Amino acid sequence: MEANLMADDLHRNHPPVEGPAAGAQAATPLGGHSSERGAEHGLRAGTGAGGGDSRDTRPDRATRFVETTLGVLSYSELAPLLSERVIRLEAAVQAEEFARRPLDESLLAEFHYRICGDLTPDWAGKWRTVEVAVGPLTPPAPHQLPLLMRDYGLDLQARWQDASGEKIDLTLEFLAFAEGRFLSIHPFRDFNGRTIRVFLAELLRRLDFPMVELAPESDVGRARYFAALEAADRRDWHPLTAIWKTRFSSEP
Repeated sequence: MEANLMADDLHRNHPPVEGPAAGAQAATPLGGHSSERGAEHGLRAGTGAGGGDSRDTRPDRATRFVETTLGVLSYSELAPLLSERVIRLEAAVQAEEFARRPLDESLLAEFHYRICGDLTPDWAGKWRTVEVAVGPLTPPAPHQLPLLMRDYGLDLQARWQDASGEKIDLTLEFLAFAEGRFLSIHPFRDFNGRTIRVFLAELLRRLDFPMVELAPESDVGRARYFAALEAADRRDWHPLTAIWKTRFSSEP
């Protein structure tokens, strides 16, 4: 069943999505791209099998290697290739190619495949089958991922009607949930950060919101962001919601 979207008199054009299924978690109230955006496309991205990845994945710390169809590449060699694919995918998002797709796990899997399918076809668009670590976070075990991602999609659909309404607090919390919960689950073997940023671009487009910069540039900003992600790992969306508010307030 499609979700009931905002009426035309609210002047916000939201494409239909599937309605929430029974048991989905409802929302609760809270009181132009270029290849130079490599940092944003890679923030908190990537772990690989058994890798101990820091939440600070700036290029000077990206010493991992990934086996690809082009050979074994260092992360710094792979990053511009991924960035090109992300930029093409973001263009498809802005062209409304996915406008009528439900907000569910299949859309995220497709985004991931489009980002790396020709480079890492063995695991692109598939839930990871290996244990990973992301800084202090130990994401869920592989066997839990199908159910967790299904629940994640149902939660997004349940929250959508409130998020697309006039209460900005619920919209910001929705975006914080979408970002934080996905990164806590960490469903793909690598490139989770790039995938969620494309998905957030799709959400912002559906909400008629401007695209905002998602990667903090300063040390203070990074520390605040990583602390907000750790809170989100505990299902506390307040710090990340505050960051979303800051993201919009910094827009010209």
